[in-house]
Amino acid sequence: MSNLRKGFPVLDRYTYLNTAASGLLHEKVLEFRQEHDLDFLISGSVLKEGQSELLTSVREEVGEAFNCAPNRVGLVPNFSYGFNTLLEGIEKPKKVLLLKNDYPSINWPVESRDFEICYAEINEFLEENIVEALTKEQPEFFAFSIVQYINGIKLSTAFLTQLKKDFPEVIFIADGTQFLGTEAFDFDATGIDVLISSTYKWLNAGYGNGFMLFNKDIEGKVSPKHLGFGSLQGKYKAHEGNFLGKFEPGHQDTLNYGSLGEALKLIKNIGISTIEDQVNILKGQAKKLFTEMNLLEDAVVKRGDHSSIFNIKGDDKLYQYLREKDIIVSQRGEGLRVSFHYFNTEEELEILVKALKAYKG
Repeated sequence: MSNLRKGFPVLDRYTYLNTAASGLLHEKVLEFRQEHDLDFLISGSVLKEGQSELLTSVREEVGEAFNCAPNRVGLVPNFSYGFNTLLEGIEKPKKVLLLKNDYPSINWPVESRDFEICYAEINEFLEENIVEALTKEQPEFFAFSIVQYINGIKLSTAFLTQLKKDFPEVIFIADGTQFLGTEAFDFDATGIDVLISSTYKWLNAGYGNGFMLFNKDIEGKVSPKHLGFGSLQGKYKAHEGNFLGKFEPGHQDTLNYGSLGEALKLIKNIGISTIEDQVNILKGQAKKLFTEMNLLEDAVVKRGDHSSIFNIKGDDKLYQYLREKDIIVSQRGEGLRVSFHYFNTEEELEILVKALKAYKG
């Protein structure tokens, strides 16, 4: 277990239960960033002459990690950039299914455009609600988070795969920001049309980098309009009018995308199965303890598989109390959000539980 924590000095200072807000910087990623900028300092444009090879390697690493051919991997600075670019390429008006109170970066951009919108409720019957809405409303698009940012309610990949088989004409657009990096994920097997993810959370890749994964059939169904000199730069964007290039019109930051590449190498070295096993242990124990302490909403308690994100009952005073004990969580929704990643331990869960039991309010 100590090997999983090695390279994250923050863990020596805090009980860090806040990956859902921000992942951590690993020493290996820091080393890359320092060497990159030192090279830029002393080499200038000579460093940038190799930028195409670096970006190509990162694109290929993303594709390998999540089973998507590299010519269908877009490198974008964050989820919102990629999602808004995609939405601008959808001819309107179209009907879109959203989850009520999903992450604002999903719902707000859709609601601000000329789409017809229908909603499915997020509760213990989430899957049934989605099926009912798709059947009744017959939307052309379904945009959603795989894991909910406030309370951690999760849609399983098995459900999404079956859902796409049952509604093949609906275009599925998924946000993987609160999901990717916690368990193995095979993009092509799910049938999802577009998956977009920022990578500063569970992938621990730092800020300013993200990616998009495209189903081979999506090209032609949306028509992005962004273009620039960068649209034709690189191994997988060489031909004019290529689909990927419309998501990458400008310069690509080798510092940030290189950081993503280093973070993915770290995950590969650890092994995604090792990460998944540790996350499963922690989320199972956490749900059991939080349920016994009556800290969770009914919708979470009544569901089966859950993510490693939990929203527990608590107010600003409890938040400040935990911070004074160097326990890092977030205030989200009506409670406190705690989240567990592979570098967390059962001992840290126990530290949190003891603090909660000792709190007098």
